[in-house]
Amino acid sequence: MRVEVTDTPLAEVKSDLLAVMLFEGEELPEPLAGARGAEDAKGGYRKTALLHPESPGRALVVGLGDRDEFEPERARVAAALAAKQAASLQARSLALVAPESDDGEAVAAGLVEGAILASYRFDRFKGKTEDDEEEAGNGKRLESISVVGDSKLGESVETARVVAGAANRARELQDLPANVVTPSYLADRATTLAKEHESLSSEVLGREEIAEKGMGGLVAVSQGTAEDPRLIVLRYRAEAEGETVGLVGKGVTFDTGGISIKPAASMHEMKMDMSGAAAVLEAVAAIAELELPVKLVAVIPATENMPSGTAVKPGDIITQLNGKTVEVNNTDAEGRLILADALTYCVQQGADRVVDLATLTGAVIVALGSTYAGLISNDDAWAERVEAAAERAGELAWRLPLHPEYKELTKGTAADLTNASAKRKASTIYAGSFLEEFVEERPWVHLDIAGTAWDVGREYVGKGPTGYGVRLLVELARSSA
Repeated sequence: MRVEVTDTPLAEVKSDLLAVMLFEGEELPEPLAGARGAEDAKGGYRKTALLHPESPGRALVVGLGDRDEFEPERARVAAALAAKQAASLQARSLALVAPESDDGEAVAAGLVEGAILASYRFDRFKGKTEDDEEEAGNGKRLESISVVGDSKLGESVETARVVAGAANRARELQDLPANVVTPSYLADRATTLAKEHESLSSEVLGREEIAEKGMGGLVAVSQGTAEDPRLIVLRYRAEAEGETVGLVGKGVTFDTGGISIKPAASMHEMKMDMSGAAAVLEAVAAIAELELPVKLVAVIPATENMPSGTAVKPGDIITQLNGKTVEVNNTDAEGRLILADALTYCVQQGADRVVDLATLTGAVIVALGSTYAGLISNDDAWAERVEAAAERAGELAWRLPLHPEYKELTKGTAADLTNASAKRKASTIYAGSFLEEFVEERPWVHLDIAGTAWDVGREYVGKGPTGYGVRLLVELARSSA
């Protein structure tokens, strides 16, 4: 997608569709005020009206609501509505008029993000009709976005283009079926990224190496599947001083629940249990493309969780990488087992502070729905930095308490820990408290994205995969630079 900033007057903008943002109670700008259809233009939030001025040829008015309530999130939504209208008109180019704001850079970035995210399509496996082939052959898909505004917005607009593109790549990884996205597929993606960016290097461990290092959690979860597991490491080398940030993403490419098998009705959705891994991979790619001056190490434990004669059994006891023993009382609580090894390994690789992302518990959906990810942390200052980055990126997170009393739930009977407490209490927090045992007292944030990775319903991501975490992690890296 080509993106640019232009300060061309509205009457001279050359675009298949011009989108103008209108606040409630305010007037349309010239030359749209006298256009055919102008009487239908309303400033109410999400209200749209298609106008036909003399120049440019077609214009869409998108309502932003009350000016006092305006924030970059509304810019994302407005741009998404414009991108959808452009698609229905088979427009190849879209011009977005940036509304006046005290934070022009964030608003311009929001417009670009909203339009690019809303343009995402997943149709790789659909048969092509004559109309589809004609549309593709004639270029009748959105190819370029212009932000009409101050030329100084160029850097923020370009950053938004890179980040939104990375989020869409993460969404495609989420969308692809589990017979395509295997642990090896994710490892190949990491290797490709390292080849594309000189600042990146990759390391991939196979089943034997994982076992030799003593990663008992990843060994246990993967022993029921014929697909070999992978422990994927990406290192970003930049000219930067200070601490190394560690990123860990859960990469269960298909989760049946193992012996503690899931209900069949929704099991097909478990291809997206690698959403944390997708977000980490593509966030690192965006950080490398933007050449941000930070030091990063990313670790992704990738495996399937399958039932078989060799699968880990409820009641088995394993030893994690840091030497702690765990009773596996529920094989469907597998994510915390592989994350435990990955967190330990991330610290061993030099991470001074860590963020992990995982579709970890259904309980977080009950607590927070799809609006907020659950955030759990052992460090107030680090939690505040991640929360602030989440707010700026529009990928919201809500902090849940991490009280010492929750530690009682993690204690095992015959081992140090249990991966599933017998008491159904504070399940999301319990899982976070379990993970805290493996961060070696480093500042750490856990993001439970089970509710935000899929089916959020916002205008710019719809009901499918969201790529949650890509924008947040890039913003965190930018603020850490």
